[in-house]
Amino acid sequence: MAGGVVARQRSVGYRTKVKTGCTTCRIRKVKCDEHKPFCQKCVNTGRTCDGYESPFRVFTSQPINSAHAGGIKSGVGLPPTQPTFIKIAPRDIDLLNRYFSTKTMFDVKLGCDEEARQVLQASLTDPPIRHAVLSLRALREDLETSGDGPASLARQTPSYHYGLQQYSMALGGLASNLSSPGSDGLKSALLCCQIFISIEQVQKNYAAMAQHIIRGLRIMHEYRARPSFVVANKLVPAHHDQLPFLDVFIIKLFAAPCKFADPPATADVSGTTSPVCLFSPHQQPVESRDLRTIAPDMRTELTRIAASTLEFLGKVSQVESVGIALRLLSEKAALLDSLESWLINLELVQTEVGSLRPEPISVSFLRFFHLILKIILLGALDSSPDLYADLRTENKRLQGVANNVVA
Repeated sequence: MAGGVVARQRSVGYRTKVKTGCTTCRIRKVKCDEHKPFCQKCVNTGRTCDGYESPFRVFTSQPINSAHAGGIKSGVGLPPTQPTFIKIAPRDIDLLNRYFSTKTMFDVKLGCDEEARQVLQASLTDPPIRHAVLSLRALREDLETSGDGPASLARQTPSYHYGLQQYSMALGGLASNLSSPGSDGLKSALLCCQIFISIEQVQKNYAAMAQHIIRGLRIMHEYRARPSFVVANKLVPAHHDQLPFLDVFIIKLFAAPCKFADPPATADVSGTTSPVCLFSPHQQPVESRDLRTIAPDMRTELTRIAASTLEFLGKVSQVESVGIALRLLSEKAALLDSLESWLINLELVQTEVGSLRPEPISVSFLRFFHLILKIILLGALDSSPDLYADLRTENKRLQGVANNVVA
């Protein structure tokens, strides 16, 4: 009897605990093969793979015991780094600026030069950021070499595998760092988040991209990247060490000319230009001709609201008095009203052209962009208890749109 108890205890003691892998395998408590974006164990057994959690799940406003933080050690195989002030070459900034978004494959200027410079400078001394940059570079180069079609997704090159390996190391290293976050950890998290969003966009994993957006914006809000009201007429300053403005990066990312909704023009033999249709054949019903004509107008208005939102966020960053902050609340309300009117107009347009299934990716990205702007604006200058319920609702909507994007 005693021997059986000891055997059972030994069996339990040596049982492998599942700390990594996809959400489905972790719930089932089985070893995951960690294939990205969906593990083959789930696929081969007919299960739905729910993907991989973002490292930001370990990040809360309460201290977390570092003994429970898992992940790959990001410094393995890398030379030791020392603080440096090496000047980043303009060509490297331009290249990362282009790699940030798959929408800029037509040499469209994204306008994230400052964000690219910050990331590259930080990558010199921060291993997770360096792994993330290497991952994005490898996956983007693989995309441009293999093409953007369905066949390229099934063909996995050494560059693709290297990109996933570096991504895994970046995720693991950041998760470990965030177990005891300080100012450097917060900055690293937000800069990594920029690259993670771009990596998931390259892989067309929009659900994971949405998770990084949601959790990154949550970090910004919980740790006050900008001044905000905690109660009526009580303004608290921003974090003492300025945090990277992830929200500005995201707005620029989605506001850039989009290959899904704003195709480039090509010149015909007469010298005149005509738009290039970038919808795939299965997304070209008769009704979509009208939608392609109307959607760019909807996008123009949304981009205008986005530009106004960037101006508003700039003012919030500089606010120093309660009086000015109260006036900015009126400006915030007007921007939210504009977003609501825009959504009503979009629904009217869709009613006119008829219901399209699946919804064209151009419309899905407009909805995605609209919700991002709304979430960013809701959190600006506000830290009230009621805010978190509103943000949870909008975050769920954002995740729902991302889950249904058909690329």
